[in-house]
Amino acid sequence: MANCDLCVVRNRAICSSLDAQELEVLNAIGRTRTMQPGESLIWEGEDSVLVANVIDGVLKLSTNTEDGREQIVGVVYPSDFIGRPFGGTTGHGATALTEATVCVFSRRDFDAFAREHPALEHKLLERTLAELDRTRRWMLLLGRKSASEKLASFLLEMEERLRPSGCVWNFEDGASRRITLPFSRQQIADVLGLTIETVSRQFTRLKNDGVVDLPSRRDVILLDHAALVAEAG
Repeated sequence: MANCDLCVVRNRAICSSLDAQELEVLNAIGRTRTMQPGESLIWEGEDSVLVANVIDGVLKLSTNTEDGREQIVGVVYPSDFIGRPFGGTTGHGATALTEATVCVFSRRDFDAFAREHPALEHKLLERTLAELDRTRRWMLLLGRKSASEKLASFLLEMEERLRPSGCVWNFEDGASRRITLPFSRQQIADVLGLTIETVSRQFTRLKNDGVVDLPSRRDVILLDHAALVAEAG
């Protein structure tokens, strides 16, 4: 495993609360793994045996309905923590959407380490509460917002979460910003509870209104940030 001091998400991940000696111990029980798009790390319904920090790339959290349909229930980004510490059955799978690098720990080893380091447990609690807040916002998005508000909210979240570390985007100067979505149009539709035709129509409308530009199926250039915020409601 690479030295934790060289980790690009060191100051944002849950291990940011640890000192150099504690990091050395954590470094000894983890390993770095590179994942290809479509490769799974955690499987729905299985015992929790792994936890991980995302170092680079984007992964989806998904579950399957009884008739075999996939529903994406969350997305994890660099510095996010995935897995279920302290036992239990995993309620969703975790699969790479892009090429990704993760720092993987045996759940039992991580649990033992966390119990001896209250600051790490505190970080886990903070992350859990933040995830609960995001879930509640997502429930509002899926249950109450229109199709246009859903897509605009989705793009704003992508802009925030995919922004390079330490980068501050100044939209007031009129400069446009490009994001590369880790989703296909069908996956966006699945996430937002829409049809692919509706998603395509909303993208076209945003482009025609001068809010975004669409140089490719995955790239979105944000031309008018204020208008996108207003669109999100």
